[in-house]
Formats: sequence, structure tokens, C-alpha cells
Amino acid sequence: MRIALTRVAEKSGDDKRLFAEFGHEVKIISPLAAELHSNAVQQFVLAANDKQFDAIFFTSAYPAEVCAPLLSRDIAKTCRVTAIGPKTAEVLHSFGIAAETLPSFYSRDYVSHLGDWIYGKSVALPRASVPNPNLINSIEDAGGIAYEYRIYSLNPTNTILDVSGCDAVLFTSAYSFKSSVMEMDKDILPLAIGEITAEAMRERGVEPAVVGDGSLKGTLEAISKTGYS
Repeated sequence: MRIALTRVAEKSGDDKRLFAEFGHEVKIISPLAAELHSNAVQQFVLAANDKQFDAIFFTSAYPAEVCAPLLSRDIAKTCRVTAIGPKTAEVLHSFGIAAETLPSFYSRDYVSHLGDWIYGKSVALPRASVPNPNLINSIEDAGGIAYEYRIYSLNPTNTILDVSGCDAVLFTSAYSFKSSVMEMDKDILPLAIGEITAEAMRERGVEPAVVGDGSLKGTLEAISKTGYS
């Protein structure tokens, strides 16, 4: 299949290679554009290198790509660094930063992953400006202290996305779905990277043909199991 993938340009990475492994062609469409907040990056990095946090949680690869080159290589000796998935962990490891990997691809599972350890701990969250009150509340409800650094914004491009010639559109977040402007032929399959995205689609009357596990690779595996090709 030729699959349109909603991606911020800065996050496109090696999508072409991954899709090819599953026998698909990918077309990147960008309903959102990233705007880096340099001051917030600097504030986070200075505080982290000053050992002000007990834990750092990277909720996507992009913040890791931006911040990891600026962080002390031995930061994990005094701070528990966690990545939301293997791709984010791989970015951190490539810069010499030891990090554990959250077993799932959902930030809502972060607190349960840490368990009772989080009580009384300071947790830094370098992330997008898209609100995630559930993550903040779960940390604080467990007795942790959350320090959110909104190091980049995701701004709607408000451009009509070209999905002509595509067999499917894979939405990689609820926000990317809500921000997408396109004319989708009824024969084009709507796909969701995970349950949160699927819920947003259903709220607007779109039933995803496939729902992944929250990761791109897992979604492609789910597509293969359905027999779509």
C-alpha cells in the first residue's frame, strides 16, 4: 500500500526504510509544524546538568534529539532517565546517555512503571506544549513533583494535505488527526497509531480500519495481520 503518514517534518526520521520493510510506500504529510523554544531548552538543560531532578521522562524522540547532545553524559548516575519507547531510548543511547525504556508507548503508564519509587521525587518533563494534564496529575497524585518544560510547540499548518494516490492515511496522534485538513476519498483507509488517536477519530465519526499499539512499527505489524497490502 501507499500510506500517507502524518508527521512533523522534524520527526520523519527513517520512516521510508521502516515502511519498506513491511512492503509499503510512505508519503509524509504534515498537518503540524514544530517550533522550538530555545529558552525552555536551555532552562531544562541547565537544571538537569545541575542535578536538580531525580528523574527525567522523554515522551517522544524529538525532545531527546534536541536535549541529549546538551546533557551531561553521566546524568543517569544521579537521575533516573526514562524513554517512552525503543526509538526514543535509541536516540538517548546514541549520545551516551543511559536510559530505561517504558514497556508501553503511552505516557499514562509512566507512574505505574516507577511505582512507589516516585514518591517525593522531582520529575522533569521536556515535551511539547500540547497539554497532558493526566500525566502531570498522575505524577503529583503519586507524591511526585512534576517540572514541565514545554520545549517546542506543534502548530497547525492549516494547509490542505495531498493524499491523492494513497491507499490509507495513518494518523500518528490525536492532535495530528484533529489538525488535518484533507479531502479523503471513501476508499482511503483511516488508520490510528494507538487507542488515544482512535478515540479522537471516533469522536468525529471516523472508525479506524486498524489501531496500533502506540508505535509505528506495531501499527505496521497490525496492518500486516489484517491482510491489507
